[in-house]
Amino acid sequence: MDRFFTKIASNSANAMGQSVAFLGSILLVVIWAICGPIFHYSDTWQLVINTATTVLTFLAVFLIQNSQNRDGAAIQAKLDEVLRALDNARGAFIGIEHLTDTEICAIRTALEREAAGGGPATENAEASVDQLLKRR
Repeated sequence: MDRFFTKIASNSANAMGQSVAFLGSILLVVIWAICGPIFHYSDTWQLVINTATTVLTFLAVFLIQNSQNRDGAAIQAKLDEVLRALDNARGAFIGIEHLTDTEICAIRTALEREAAGGGPATENAEASVDQLLKRR
């Protein structure tokens, strides 16, 4: 079931991102607008476009979220492999995406201090990054 959903979601997201899909959407809206006078701009005529756009937006949110989750997980796995493969990299960074926003922000701040420094301040910043990484 998971593979089936992934395939459907990927194909749908890919199709929705094409220029043909955008042009098709514009065409449907133009056809709907042209039909306005025919249906005397009735409530039903308005309900058609409102319902269609609401349903399609609702479904698109799930497709977009699925694609972003999958892309994010793939990027994290690739970055983890790079960290694992580099001799001087700190392996403790692998999996930090599971930390809280506050913890990640603290690590980023310490890394910025470490990168900007030189001398004794750099050693303190490096120690604080290592200390933050040990918290998890």
